[in-house]
Amino acid sequence: MITGSQCRAARALAEISRPLLATLSRIDETIIARFERKLETPADEIILTLQTALEAAGALFIEEGERGLGVQLKFTRSEARRLSILESEGGLVANDEVPGV
Repeated sequence: MITGSQCRAARALAEISRPLLATLSRIDETIIARFERKLETPADEIILTLQTALEAAGALFIEEGERGLGVQLKFTRSEARRLSILESEGGLVANDEVPGV
């Protein structure tokens, strides 16, 4: 289950306003605001509804581990494939030698 901080971060990453999340999730905007500000913890069903709406918008929630909780954007298979190609280009990593700098 996500936290209020993860909800706020996921909205920022997915570029979704609080009113839009309220519309997408059918959860009152005031409830979302109080959850994100850690003023109130809504029922588990409401939190799961918010999480589902944010995941549909492209957020990927990272469960608690060594480095804590987190959220990131999902990539489509096409985007992941393009990133993989870019990451494997260029050979060995070395310091850049730029003349005149």
